[in-house]
Amino acid sequence: MSTWILLRGLTRETRHWGRLPGLLREATGTDRLLLLDLPGNGEFVHLRAPATVEDMVGFVRIAALQTGAAGPYRVLAMSLGGMVATDWAQRHPGEIERLVLINTSMRPFSRMHERLRPSAWPGLLGVAAHWRDAPRAESGIHRLTCNNVETLGADLDAWSEIRRSAPVSRGNALRQLWAAARFSAAAAKPHCPLLILSSRADKLVNPVCSAKLAAAWGATHREHQWAGHDLPHDDPAWASEQLQAWLKQEAGELKAAL
Repeated sequence: MSTWILLRGLTRETRHWGRLPGLLREATGTDRLLLLDLPGNGEFVHLRAPATVEDMVGFVRIAALQTGAAGPYRVLAMSLGGMVATDWAQRHPGEIERLVLINTSMRPFSRMHERLRPSAWPGLLGVAAHWRDAPRAESGIHRLTCNNVETLGADLDAWSEIRRSAPVSRGNALRQLWAAARFSAAAAKPHCPLLILSSRADKLVNPVCSAKLAAAWGATHREHQWAGHDLPHDDPAWASEQLQAWLKQEAGELKAAL
């Protein structure tokens, strides 16, 4: 059975996945789940973040091999992590068996104002201005990325502690943002089966980015009606259910073809 690799986005790390990994273990029936941090985040917070998605792919490939988990891999990734996963699948097709992208965006399919909503810029500047003030910065990130506020207090406590224990430098955040802004995917779709999940009420990235990507590549696309950019936070059960349904559909189509 293949290993699932999970990749988060800009300045976020494995602890920000919350409940999703546990739900995915139930949905996929496997414990072979590998949560990897991008360089400059989480476990690798002491490293300088690369300024290109291509270099992030090189790092993640080595990190995966060093765990001893053999490929080909199944990858679930969101936002910047989705760009890394896409580039990995396109440049090293034999290493990726399945791909699930959540609220990601990339050239040449989407424009700058779609990939980062202008209405989010003031909030991002506010986060940057208070980067070293954990509660204030995380409160700003929560407003930008989450529509589910039922656990707001607990979220901010947990996220502030993550920031204090593994603080991402402002320089690394800027390099990750620069890498994301510059990233352009190859026009040809990845060779592996692809599922795209998006949030209709995403305040950070326009969901049209996911719709355009799915249309260009003929990928299965499922849209959540009310979640924000951090879909795994807002409704992890829905994300897990969509993945499980997609895997069953893929297995059924394969059986029918045989």
